[in-house]
Amino acid sequence: MTTLKRIGFACKWIDEPRQVDGIKPKDDCKKYNTGTTTITWLNKQKREVAEQKLWDLMVQNIQATKLLVDRIGEQHECLRMVRLSSDLLPAYTEPNWSYFWRRNDVISYCERNFSIIGNGARRSNTRLSFHPGQFCVLASDNSNVVQRSIEEFEYHVDMARWLGYGRKFQDFKINVHIAGRAGPEGIRRVLGCLSPEARNTITVENEEMSWGLDSTLELAKDLALVLDIHHHWVKTGEYIAATDDRIKKIIDSWRGVRPVIHYSVSREDVLVNHDSRNRPIMESLLASNYKKAKLRAHSDFFWNHEVNEWAVTHNQWADIMCESKGKNLASFALFEQYCR
Repeated sequence: MTTLKRIGFACKWIDEPRQVDGIKPKDDCKKYNTGTTTITWLNKQKREVAEQKLWDLMVQNIQATKLLVDRIGEQHECLRMVRLSSDLLPAYTEPNWSYFWRRNDVISYCERNFSIIGNGARRSNTRLSFHPGQFCVLASDNSNVVQRSIEEFEYHVDMARWLGYGRKFQDFKINVHIAGRAGPEGIRRVLGCLSPEARNTITVENEEMSWGLDSTLELAKDLALVLDIHHHWVKTGEYIAATDDRIKKIIDSWRGVRPVIHYSVSREDVLVNHDSRNRPIMESLLASNYKKAKLRAHSDFFWNHEVNEWAVTHNQWADIMCESKGKNLASFALFEQYCR
């Protein structure tokens, strides 16, 4: 297992804190980020107009992703980790538009240009991943939802395959929540319906409101597990120690590959008057009428010193994916202050 201790961020590059609040990025920053469209807009257009829009977005988004991965590859080796956007190829699984993505010229373009991105990531030793959105519910008790979720997951697998991954266990991470009423058993049932590359890349994380860490551990022999330490705190109030016995089970689920954890903290505008030198205590917060639905939301930056000190102890055994609105600014600051 590699001893390189990475810290990464998700999907979007920003160059100043104001962009967290919706300020439009400068042109130099835009080139690293993907664009998208809506199904409603596509459905209102003539077919040739909509197809041209999808082609233009494909070209733009693949180029933006290449530039982003190249930029990450220039950073300190411990910062070479990024989650790629799920919006890379808009409407890929939409029934009215999925035919576009099966065109030979489209597939050829994706194969050629995704390969360039993947080769660049491997040269710079940059760790890449995907995280399908909230509508990818593989453990649903609704068979139609499960089928649509499999299609959505396999869309991400197609991109990983074009990048040159999925050939061996956890050479690439595509993470989902358990979600759905069927829980761990629902995830276990769906594994047999996935492609070999999907089974190599799928990871599952614990949730903050439903299926927690102990439920996730039921899948430890089936696939790699991602510990979300903020979700665990929201659900249980526990700041889980890096020496906890359950951590060993998570590590073992990765079968020799360095694990990944997710890290975020409650929002600054929720815990407005909280002393950043003290960890928030869930029992006290609930007694003061704070709601978990508010506490679960991700902060802009990692504002709590004591929580950060605890979180980076997990960097000893896992790479940290930072899930903050401050994106690269937040993850780079965490690294500079606590890990360099």
